[in-house]
Amino acid sequence: MSSILEVQGLTKRFGGLTAVKDMRFDVGRGEIVGILGPNGAGKTTLFNLLTSFIRPDEGRALFNGVDLGRHTPAQVVNLGLARTFQLCRPFVGMSVLENVMVACYSPRGRASGEGPRERSLRMLEDVGLAHKADTPAELLSYGDQRRLEIARALATDPLLLLLDEPFAGLGSSEIEPLSALIRRLHGERGLSILIIEHKLREFMQLVQRVVAIDFGELIAVGDAQDIVRHPKVVEAYIGKSEVDLVTA
Repeated sequence: MSSILEVQGLTKRFGGLTAVKDMRFDVGRGEIVGILGPNGAGKTTLFNLLTSFIRPDEGRALFNGVDLGRHTPAQVVNLGLARTFQLCRPFVGMSVLENVMVACYSPRGRASGEGPRERSLRMLEDVGLAHKADTPAELLSYGDQRRLEIARALATDPLLLLLDEPFAGLGSSEIEPLSALIRRLHGERGLSILIIEHKLREFMQLVQRVVAIDFGELIAVGDAQDIVRHPKVVEAYIGKSEVDLVTA
């Protein structure tokens, strides 16, 4: 499997704190890879590096061979790498449909040949929000705002989708439908996905490989079932008593 993303020694310091240190892993085309680690491990900082919201001090990330650190966040999206955020950020005062239409005006969205309204409605249909197209985005439930985030990202026609804690703040009845949506997007579109999530059972059921980090450093990379029993991962994040619950 060829790689769509190659992370080569990424390092980021904030004063005396090294938030990400010598990070190295890859994401294959059509693969779902998970980033696992406790709070403060550097996961969101890593996403911010990959999407050029911040610049690395050392190392680089190559997306289809292109150095992401040499581009702005808008240019990164136009290369085919889109993300969602840990906190939902709808455009307040705009409808659900209008929120997605904004993303359709990106170069990749326009290249689809569809009109912005038609494309937006199709994205909303994909995530189960077409019936709420005219609803003000800020009035959506938190779970539906998560779906809106994904619809906006999809409207840019990504090759790689970064999901930052998509299940955060959701109840059990909302998690499975969203998890099913992510699996369907991966299966039907062949979309490559990189995901951060703290709900371990759902996380392990979604991903094919796991990149485990702690204090900004890589501690293990491998298949989900192997990583969850890795001694360093158990010590740093899961705990011995939780292993069987996660893998059940």
